[in-house]
Amino acid sequence: MEFDLENPLTNSNHLCPPPSPNSTSLFLLESDHMPSHHYIQSLKAGAFPTSVRRNAIASISLFCCRFGPFLPYLAVNYLDRFLSSQGIPQPKTWVVRLVACSCVSLAAKMTKTEFSLIDFQGDGGFIFDAQTIERMEYLILGALKWRMRSITPFSFISFFISFFNLKDPPLRQALKARAVELILKAQMDTRLMELRPSIIAASALLSASHQLLPLQFPCFRKAISSCSYVNKENMLQCCNWMQEMEKEGEQSESVDEIMASSSNTPVNVLDQHFSCWESEIAADATKTDMKRPRINDYPDNHSVHFSQLQHC
Repeated sequence: MEFDLENPLTNSNHLCPPPSPNSTSLFLLESDHMPSHHYIQSLKAGAFPTSVRRNAIASISLFCCRFGPFLPYLAVNYLDRFLSSQGIPQPKTWVVRLVACSCVSLAAKMTKTEFSLIDFQGDGGFIFDAQTIERMEYLILGALKWRMRSITPFSFISFFISFFNLKDPPLRQALKARAVELILKAQMDTRLMELRPSIIAASALLSASHQLLPLQFPCFRKAISSCSYVNKENMLQCCNWMQEMEKEGEQSESVDEIMASSSNTPVNVLDQHFSCWESEIAADATKTDMKRPRINDYPDNHSVHFSQLQHC
């Protein structure tokens, strides 16, 4: 069985120690699958060039255009954790592209997704042979200490949705689908990178319920806030960031529509692919156009380096 983002600790193999696959284990281990605080702060402060991350994510999006949203999500997780550990002292375009390509290759192997090197070649004039990609994969594996069964927000969806006590399967699925959309968007926002995956999952479900089931939202918020693993303040802050992210996205889409009307060229590779993925995920979700207040308005050791690639 391939690696399942929603059940990362099941069917463990040599790529990850086999802890007990229960909710407690997920909460205890989730910080091991996050980028370092220093890396996140460096991105926010501009000490680490954000263009490196943007370019790498754009490459991952390009490589994964036919694989759906979950493969690139895992690849970006590997990317952030790798850059967090290694960084790129003097980032070069070909190195960034190689790292992105190798993260996708590892994610594809973990999920048993069929792919070929042809999927990773194309724009930019960079062509990597199998040996070069394999060498970079080993650098990434070492930097991540072989923890490849990443614990992500998707790992906590089932746990938190059980707090909602929804009896209607279609409604439950719509809520989950909307939460997944929010989680996918959240990965692009550096403000949310320092939050634990469990907080992002709880916030996404809460935000989704705020949109789809506003009358039941206060009850849902109270239920999730009662969980001992949840930091209520962080969760509500995350909910508000997600709401701001949605508004910014709506404004961006309006600008893109205007620009697209005069050109057939996509304004942004990421926008193009994520829009496609979001449409696919949200196909069965219930949509509402109501104006939404802010959430808070409601009452209560394998060390390796890039120098090893010098002969590639």
